[in-house]
Amino acid sequence: MQQAPEAMTLKVIAHIHTAFPTKFGIPRQSGLVEELRGEIVFTPEYRNPDALRGLEDFSHIWLVWQFSGAVRENWSPTVRPPRLGGNTRVGVFATRSPFRPNPLGLSSVKLEAIEQRPDVGPVLIVRGADLMDGTPIYDIKPYIPYADCHPDAAEGFTGQTRTHHLEVSCLETLWQTVPEADRAALQGVLASDPRPSYQHDPQRVYGMEFAGLEVHFTVDGAQLTVQDITLL
Repeated sequence: MQQAPEAMTLKVIAHIHTAFPTKFGIPRQSGLVEELRGEIVFTPEYRNPDALRGLEDFSHIWLVWQFSGAVRENWSPTVRPPRLGGNTRVGVFATRSPFRPNPLGLSSVKLEAIEQRPDVGPVLIVRGADLMDGTPIYDIKPYIPYADCHPDAAEGFTGQTRTHHLEVSCLETLWQTVPEADRAALQGVLASDPRPSYQHDPQRVYGMEFAGLEVHFTVDGAQLTVQDITLL
């Protein structure tokens, strides 16, 4: 039997544009904040509408992408998931950590629309992405409910670390500085607690960049208070 080569070259087919210029604040999994909007723009070689023929019939798609902000030369067989406090080690293949032998991510997102633009060709409008702005995408596949959804699947250690939600408090004068189209998404991101899960100092002021804004906030128990919102 002919053996496949030990390595392969992947081509970037597209990049996604999101509200997150840095990693801090990005939801821990796709779909947690459905209001988050993203645009997938194909590289010139793949701006062929025929490649997307029939995709409009699917409501969700899979994105195969690169953890471009976490590329390393070496890898470790164990990692420390933040949701376990940052001290417990788990096998890398039992996590979705970005620090992997091949820094590939997999996200399921809602396909809201396919737009044809004269300058860049077809653009996919998606919701619920957990990707940083500019992330390279290697492949796109349709999400197929009967094959991809397993309601009775065991959830491992993640069953103990389900995302909790915070109450968000923000002065109306601050909230008005956020464009109306971005408010629901920002509210969802803050409510899902963007902090590292092992940090609990109620006096600490966190800063997060989002859609051209810098948002500063504190968290005390289950209450997140926005301290300031400024333009970048």
